[in-house]
Amino acid sequence: MRGIKRVCIYPKDIQRITGKSIRNSRAIYKRIREYFEKEPHQMVTVHEFALYMGIKKEVVQEYITD
Repeated sequence: MRGIKRVCIYPKDIQRITGKSIRNSRAIYKRIREYFEKEPHQMVTVHEFALYMGIKKEVVQEYITD
C-alpha cells in the first residue's frame, strides 16, 4: 500500500537514520521517551523524534517509508 506513512518510530528506524548501532539507537529512543515523559504503553512519534533530534519531519519520513 503506497502512500501510507507510519506515525511511530522504532529503534531500528533510528539506527537507519543516524547510522548508529542498535544499542545507541535504543538509548536515544529511551532518552526521547524520558524527555517527552511517556507512559510505558505510549509510543514515540516521528514528530517527537524529529523535534528532539532537530531534523525535519519530512526527512525522517523519507527514511521510514518503504
